[in-house]
Amino acid sequence: MKLKTKLVIAFITLIILPVLLSSVLITLVGHHQLNVIEETYEVRGGTAFEILTNPVGVLGQGTEYPFNSLSVIARSDVGKMEDMGFLQEFNQDLESKKSYLLVRKADDFTYLGSDSEKVQEVIEQLPEYKYDGNKTTSKNGMYLGGQAQAMIKQVDFRYEDGDLGSAFIVTDVSNVLPEIRELAEEIIVIITTVLLLTVMLLMIWIYQTVMRPLDKLQKATRNITEGNLDFEVEPETDDEFGQLFRDFEDMRKRLKKNAEEKIRFDKENKELISNISHDLKTPVTTIKGYAEGILDGVADTPEKVDKYVRTIYNKANEMNTLINELTLYSKIDTNRIPYNFNTIPVNAYFDDCAEELSMELESKNVEFGYFNYVEGDVKIIADAEQIKRVIHNIVNNSIKYMDKPKPLINLRIKDVGDFIQIELEDNGKGIAVKDLPKIFERFYRTDASRNSSKGGSGIGLSIVKKIVEEHGGKIWANSREGTGTTMSFVLRKYQEVPNHE
Repeated sequence: MKLKTKLVIAFITLIILPVLLSSVLITLVGHHQLNVIEETYEVRGGTAFEILTNPVGVLGQGTEYPFNSLSVIARSDVGKMEDMGFLQEFNQDLESKKSYLLVRKADDFTYLGSDSEKVQEVIEQLPEYKYDGNKTTSKNGMYLGGQAQAMIKQVDFRYEDGDLGSAFIVTDVSNVLPEIRELAEEIIVIITTVLLLTVMLLMIWIYQTVMRPLDKLQKATRNITEGNLDFEVEPETDDEFGQLFRDFEDMRKRLKKNAEEKIRFDKENKELISNISHDLKTPVTTIKGYAEGILDGVADTPEKVDKYVRTIYNKANEMNTLINELTLYSKIDTNRIPYNFNTIPVNAYFDDCAEELSMELESKNVEFGYFNYVEGDVKIIADAEQIKRVIHNIVNNSIKYMDKPKPLINLRIKDVGDFIQIELEDNGKGIAVKDLPKIFERFYRTDASRNSSKGGSGIGLSIVKKIVEEHGGKIWANSREGTGTTMSFVLRKYQEVPNHE
């Protein structure tokens, strides 16, 4: 799951889950409290909304029955209004409804149903006698503000002795419906608890989603900083962090590959220096020795002098060849060879190559065979000079390791579909099976003893491989120890695109 999706889910959950949970819990708790209110205040038929939004009205309903009873008594049995036992019993019924009774005769209060400090504030605001002879007033209640904070219902009547009387059912609304207050407190606790739990769970979820991958990446970064690249960073999820892990792992692999290549490159450079030192030491020693022979008069005949000079010349040519080979390798390794690709006719080109090789190998007493199986006007796109370099490097490598009294090299040109295949076969000592896969590697030598008669920097075949691959071809070798080796490479044919007009 994507991190963006998780954040969206977290946001929606933070909104919806508290609402749903709070609604369920509030409904359950509210239902219980409303039942308590209905039982306590004898409220029937009202909705929960009405009870919660109009608690004063609820109080009015709760005292409606006592008010009606008091009105009947005041009309039919007014004597009870002076009966303290009756008034005390009536007041006890009102106490369950959070109310109390006040009775006034003329200007004096004959009964006070509460000893609250607010009674005096209530008395000071009570209305005058309002009885009109037909009905009592204030049936729906009257609100007293200020310090009183009470709702009253007034019953006016006349005592048996003719004095004016008023009875008041007083409900203290400064602390309206404790059950509703408790419900409000419980709602606040429920909402707060649900929000805290939701936020806590979401924080744990997001923390696990974000911090665990970050900790893992931090450890991986510390490993790289300390130079340790031998570890793996495996993605655990398919989100943005998973992609980051995959990118990080790719980076680690590239860093490790670069580090290994640097180690290998440094090793190869050291080996190259060692090879160069060895390969230059032999001809330099020879040149120095023969030059000293001439200077010391050892070569005391024209024939000896000529032999010494020719030897010096040949060794100088070997050094020049080695230096040119190293220069070419440096250009190839840095991709600075200026290839000059052209369309080349196969038969004409390889006929010329064969003629040059024939003359060169004849001078070295090497038998040469040329076999061309390509028919028609077949062409390739290649750099003629570089392909000749490939052929000559392979031939020189064959001559270097030739061990037969009658050395032989064959050049074969074959048509193999979309490619031209060039084969150079010799009857040399061959290459061991274990060495065959490595002969195109830089600085690799099958001659571990570094016989000075063989020489070479060990980069000739790596140059060959690089040039062939730059031409879009490939090269390989087949060999048998004691029998000989066949080097083969292919070059793609040139195919003209038909011009449709």
